[in-house]
Amino acid sequence: MRVTGIKELSAALKKRANLNDVKNVVKINGSELQRNMQRNAVFTKGYSTGATKRSIGIDITNGGFAAKVGPNTEYSPYLIYGTRYMAAQDFFRPSFYKQKQKFISDMKRLMG
Repeated sequence: MRVTGIKELSAALKKRANLNDVKNVVKINGSELQRNMQRNAVFTKGYSTGATKRSIGIDITNGGFAAKVGPNTEYSPYLIYGTRYMAAQDFFRPSFYKQKQKFISDMKRLMG
């Protein structure tokens, strides 16, 4: 997934907002994304142990300006995309797209 317009957003934020506010928005949206992914990681087909749900973590990087959220099990792509033997049970993209809209609106609110 790629977000465009970062340079313009960064320039506008430097003019209008406190950078600590930006870090708070990143942190809050990252933790909400993690929570939503965990809530959506309920697998009804096949054998479910809850390992994928427990493996969904958050890593705040780049001095607080980036949040990396996702599952850490090696087989999670098979759950997200499916295989020829198993239907996809995507818990990743719906959570991401929902949170993306909230993140964009929070950043626009900061810009004034």
